[in-house]
Amino acid sequence: MSWKDCDTRLLLPRSSLVHRGCTLNAMDVLYGIHAVEEALRAHTRALDHLEVARERHDQRLQAVIDLARQDGVSVRFVSREQLDRLARTKSHQGVVAVVAGKKYSELDELRPRKNQHRFLLVLDGIEDPHNLGALIRTADGAGADGVIIPERRAATVNATVVKTSAGAAEHMRIARVVNLARSIDELKEKNVWIVGLDERGQQPYDQLDYNMDCALVLGAEGHGLHDLVRKKCDHLVSIPMMGQVSSLNVSVAGAIVMYEVARQRRTSTGGAHQADAKQRKGLGS
Repeated sequence: MSWKDCDTRLLLPRSSLVHRGCTLNAMDVLYGIHAVEEALRAHTRALDHLEVARERHDQRLQAVIDLARQDGVSVRFVSREQLDRLARTKSHQGVVAVVAGKKYSELDELRPRKNQHRFLLVLDGIEDPHNLGALIRTADGAGADGVIIPERRAATVNATVVKTSAGAAEHMRIARVVNLARSIDELKEKNVWIVGLDERGQQPYDQLDYNMDCALVLGAEGHGLHDLVRKKCDHLVSIPMMGQVSSLNVSVAGAIVMYEVARQRRTSTGGAHQADAKQRKGLGS
């Protein structure tokens, strides 16, 4: 029996499903209007089928249904309770997609846009999927070429991340690496400047010239940058705080700096600034 013949009300485990002799490996679910729509548009992973709440009738959902049918993706109309069980949440907005698991990029695949400096976002142990999703969404909007996350002690790109990113995670190239510090070294060997955002940084974030190949590194919630990662940064910048608290939420702080990078590059009238590799040193060098 094919897994397609299985009762979809029992499609709850994300990595493997066994029911009535059916096995579903390496499949996942996405939920929410934007997340499912962007998955359909991005074509970065296979979609098996959509499940739609039969109680919902509106143009936004119909547009997603039409898009799925154009791509030959089957659509099943089910009860909202059934979707609650499949998505493991009630915030699915009436649509769930059964998809192949997320395919991550290799570090070398995070290439810059044509005739532009490379701009990468490196996340040093972001654990909250909502923060990860918000950062990916901002990275996409600010024109980043890719996002780098560690394999261990960090959030993965799951359904919550995709929904929070409004589907941007389906378009953004994301590399999941075994050793973040080693990956930073690889970037430095390719003349990518490493800019760490740290509340102890002496340089205000808007006083650095980002017209260069660079990677912005953000630390984990409540902990900041790990010492080894911090020492590998070529620059440490901070966001001046005017009130009583010393820092911002990581997704907010990251958005501020990412859009400063975008602003500088958009308004720059000078020639491309290429860093001399011989002059580059990490703070711990």
